[in-house]
Amino acid sequence: MSRTLDLTAQSRDGATAPLSLDLAAVMNMGSATRDPAVAKLHQDEVALHGVAIATNVPAPRLYPMAVDGLSTGTRVEVHTGETSGEVEIVLIFADQLYVGVGSDHTDRLLEKASIPYSKQACANVIAPTVWPFAEIADTWDQCILRSWVDGRLYQEVGVDAFLRPEDIAAMLADRAPGFAQKDTVAFCGTIVSVDKRLGFGSRWEFEIEDPVGGRSIRHAYDVVDMFQMIRPEYRVPVLTGTIGPDSLKT
Repeated sequence: MSRTLDLTAQSRDGATAPLSLDLAAVMNMGSATRDPAVAKLHQDEVALHGVAIATNVPAPRLYPMAVDGLSTGTRVEVHTGETSGEVEIVLIFADQLYVGVGSDHTDRLLEKASIPYSKQACANVIAPTVWPFAEIADTWDQCILRSWVDGRLYQEVGVDAFLRPEDIAAMLADRAPGFAQKDTVAFCGTIVSVDKRLGFGSRWEFEIEDPVGGRSIRHAYDVVDMFQMIRPEYRVPVLTGTIGPDSLKT
C-alpha cells in the first residue's frame, strides 16, 4: 500500500520546489543517539510513566508504522488525555536524501502495554518543508531541535546527540532490508524533556534550526480528544483491563 506525500524542498538560497513521494513505508526509531547514556535519560523518563523499553533488542530500536499514519496537518485526534509529542529528525528518502523535522505523537496510556501500538494510535506529524541533506551535511551537527507544549519549552537538543543521517541510512539498509530507501520516511528518535518528565497538553510546536544558514523549519498542531464529543456516561473504556482499573478511565 502507498499514498502520496506532498512536501516542499527548500534550498539554502531560499529556492523551493515541490517534492512528492509515492510513500511506501514509514519507520520510527528509538534510542538513536550517539551516546547510549543520552538515550537512557528518555528511557528513564517514560519508565516513570510505566513504560518498559525492550532493551534486549539492540538500539536503535525499529518501529514500522503504517503510511496512513503520517500527516503534515495541524490536528491530531486522540482517545485520551495521556498523549504527548516528541520532536525528531525526519529523513526523507526520495531522489536524494532530505532532512526535516517531525513529532512522533504517542499514546502514553497504550504505551504501557505496547510501544508500536501506542505510536500507531496517533498521527506522526512531519513539517511540510524539508532540506536537501547534501547542502547542510558539513554543518549538520550545529543544528538544533526544539519542541513546546502549550507554549512551554519541552525539549531542546543539538542534532549531534543523534546518529548522523548517513549512518542511520546505512543502519536501516543493514537491519531492515525490506525498508526501501526510496519514497520512504524515517523518524530518528527523540530526547528527554527539559524537566525529565512526560508532558501533556493541547498544542504542540516543534522546529529544527540551522544557525549557520540562518533558517529554521517550524510546525504546530492541536490535539483533539475525540471522546470529548460524547457525554461521560456514554464513553466506552479506552482499554479493557490490560493495564489496570485506573487506565480504563477516559
